Amino acid sequence: MKRIIDGVLKFQRDVYPSQKALFQQLSDAQRPQAMFIGCSDSRVVPELLTQQGPGDLFVVRNAGNIVPPYAVAPGGVSASIEYAVAVLGVPDIVVCGHSGCGAMTAILRGGEQLEALPEVARWLHFADAARHAVAEQHAMADDETKLNALVRENVLAQLDNLLTHPVVANAIQSKEVRLHGWVFDIATATVTTYDAQKEKFVPLAQSSFVGVSF
Repeated sequence: MKRIIDGVLKFQRDVYPSQKALFQQLSDAQRPQAMFIGCSDSRVVPELLTQQGPGDLFVVRNAGNIVPPYAVAPGGVSASIEYAVAVLGVPDIVVCGHSGCGAMTAILRGGEQLEALPEVARWLHFADAARHAVAEQHAMADDETKLNALVRENVLAQLDNLLTHPVVANAIQSKEVRLHGWVFDIATATVTTYDAQKEKFVPLAQSSFVGVSF
């Protein structure tokens, strides 16, 4: 904890003075460029990955970058989505999975690991569609292949869940919001994005649909 406190003091001493005008401006309102729904994994830092600063991203992070379907139960993710679209007017929503995801690993292993974590197990049921897809398409694959496939299928499943939210569906219909499915590889810093026309994930830098990837 001392390192974290020291970091706050360093920010106040060394960083804030040079960005004082920005923070004073941000104190009045926020106008983020996008909503970023990512995993709580400490290795995945949205602002670092996208090289954005304060006020640029409206971020939601949770175990497995999950988006519960609309009206399943009230919750912070659903409330954040509604606020981001209806109030902040974000033009883009990114759902970002990542390599080596602990939540996806837990889904594949199941058994005693999830029995000991009942809240995690209940939460990860929102990824059941992805789990079923991998079971059908990669039944004979090795564990690493299954995990990589599950990470990607989960991103697609959560994009589908996003579409169940009326505020998102209406904004897409009126062309006010675009959805993006990303996967971040931690070891290589590679980001792939789902190309709906090609029906596969492609390198972000090579995608002809950057900004309209889903």
